[in-house]
Amino acid sequence: MWPNEAADFTPWLAHPDNIQRLGEAIGLELEIEHTEVAVGPFAADILARDSATGNYVVIENQLNGTDHDHLGKSLTYAASLGAKTVVWVASTFTDEHRKTFDWLNDNSIEDLSFFGVQVELWVIDESKPAVRFNVVSRPTGVRPVVVIGKTELTPTRRLQLEWWTAFREALLTAKALPSVQTPRPQYWYNIALGRTGYHLSATANVDEAVIGVRVYMMNRFGGGAALNQLLESRAEIEEAVGEPLLWNPNPEATDKVILLRRNADIRVKDQWTDHLKWMVDAVVRLRKVFGPRIKSLEIESMANDVSTVETNDGA
Repeated sequence: MWPNEAADFTPWLAHPDNIQRLGEAIGLELEIEHTEVAVGPFAADILARDSATGNYVVIENQLNGTDHDHLGKSLTYAASLGAKTVVWVASTFTDEHRKTFDWLNDNSIEDLSFFGVQVELWVIDESKPAVRFNVVSRPTGVRPVVVIGKTELTPTRRLQLEWWTAFREALLTAKALPSVQTPRPQYWYNIALGRTGYHLSATANVDEAVIGVRVYMMNRFGGGAALNQLLESRAEIEEAVGEPLLWNPNPEATDKVILLRRNADIRVKDQWTDHLKWMVDAVVRLRKVFGPRIKSLEIESMANDVSTVETNDGA
């Protein structure tokens, strides 16, 4: 099906339909930035973004079985390009290479993820080959929180992890999204909106007993200008959502948000069913209303050049 890796397989994988299928397999919404991205004397096969976070994703693909060369390249490209996620696609994975990605997932900080994906071709009788992405290695839910050499989760983080795990299950049960992310012990849970730097962010504030869903627009992707454009249709948007929204509740913040929230104490677990139903419904409504509008925004991004790739969180 693909005579040559660079000339055939990489362009095929980078096609929007196929990268969407890969994203659905690993639970991310991916947008292609570039292919064959120069990294010193080498070239990364595909550089994409996680639409929900704006973070870079390095995709290293090969048509044959995994080897040390591609393992080393995938890590080198991720380090050089400041990627938070590595996706290694190959026809077969050795047990040693699968265990290596499992080990990296188990021992990396929370925002680093490694996916091993086996590409398969399925044929029934005389049918055309059908492609299947079989994920052989992925992050395993909760990551360790390292505090002064110790691995522990605070009671609040344990509660947040439990809440987001239940929320993820509620999304899956409702079939509300094409793919869902792995829950983590934190304040938020991101959901892609189909454009880099823009996403829905479900939140659970334990101390203030408030849950919410916000449209999050990153400043470096034109969030301020996006907010102004959306404000022009405020009445129409709120009518479509079915209730008023909080627009830019923290005007001093560089990133902009539009928020729908509800008083809810997730420490009271016998109320979870009602709160989870509300949050899933809010996600569905906001995604339906804002998804098409976000995609159609005419915004100049400040981060659309691979030469400005961030190499650390403070860059």
